[in-house]
Amino acid sequence: MRIAIFTDTFYPDINGVARTLKRLTDFLESQNITFKLFVPASPAEELDAGHIHRSKSLSFFMYPECRIAFPNLYQMKSELQNFAPDLIHVATPFNIGLCGVYFSKNLNIPLVGSYHTNFDDYLQYYNLPFLSKLHWNYMHWFYQTCKKIFVPSPTTLQLLSKHGFPNLELWPRGVDCQLFHPYYDKESVINRYSLQGSYVLTYAGRLAPEKDLHTLFAAAKSIPPNINQHIHWLIIGDGPLREELETQAPENMTFTGYLDGKRLAEAYAASDLFVFPSASETFGNVVLESLASGTPVIGAKAGGVQNIIKAGANGLLCKPGNAHEFSKAILQLLTHGELRQQMGRAGRNYALTQSWDRIWNNLIRQYTAVIQECELQKYA
Repeated sequence: MRIAIFTDTFYPDINGVARTLKRLTDFLESQNITFKLFVPASPAEELDAGHIHRSKSLSFFMYPECRIAFPNLYQMKSELQNFAPDLIHVATPFNIGLCGVYFSKNLNIPLVGSYHTNFDDYLQYYNLPFLSKLHWNYMHWFYQTCKKIFVPSPTTLQLLSKHGFPNLELWPRGVDCQLFHPYYDKESVINRYSLQGSYVLTYAGRLAPEKDLHTLFAAAKSIPPNINQHIHWLIIGDGPLREELETQAPENMTFTGYLDGKRLAEAYAASDLFVFPSASETFGNVVLESLASGTPVIGAKAGGVQNIIKAGANGLLCKPGNAHEFSKAILQLLTHGELRQQMGRAGRNYALTQSWDRIWNNLIRQYTAVIQECELQKYA
């Protein structure tokens, strides 16, 4: 099996799509499955290196961490033909993804796609709702020739099904329970960030409009003073709203910047609660990581997050954008320690069932089915 993956974001980019695709390519490598990546290049990277073909690119003005590629189609086609893939997987609907769709048609190579981001939700947060119809028309056109469209959660599958997308398949996410676990030294995190207070509450993710951090801040500020004086917040991540949020932040809130690996895992494990107000997630990797760390989650009852949080079992769900419900949920769990601990154990037990190996093996079976079906059609 030879797989060509076309994506507009990849490691070391900091986002869920890049992280998932890096895990996928690590798995393919471990299974001796041959693959070729077509991705944008940042200024410090070589355009071509081993199994990666990089196209020249520029930083995207709305998201400086993301890049808009300007591929050389002649070179890309030549490299793709030399690689001779059995399957093309397009992961993003931008310039590199468009190349994957084009070459699939042009070279008669079977195509699958994955849907990672609810851009329609993003339009609401960036005051561009009038583009919604255009967005869905484009998405239909982009994915129309895919033999399968992989989606990360049942809620996302229902959304795309409602909008008339065919050939949908569930491709969830797993979690590394050896990295994310409850057994780190909490005191080291408290000392590292000079945390003051009995309770540590955490948010992790991009500091951007679509994460609805204004709801989190409103909830934090509405907690009664007698409880609030015992709380310290860790805000993990970076993004365009960081400067504004730091200006607005109360004294009991610490911004750590971007964390990953052990430092991120330690922060989850040291937290009493993880609070995640985003209603735009197709999955919610950070939610699953927190649960694996034995930390209950208070999240928005929307998107893929509601498929991970089992309300009343490993966390609580709140109406999106409702700061009162979030603050009420925070108070409920902070004042009921035994319930909070039960939820933490339930979260860890749930995370232990989310095996990456099972998820990857199922994806490979789906790849194989598409390749075999297309081979049969050739000889029909």
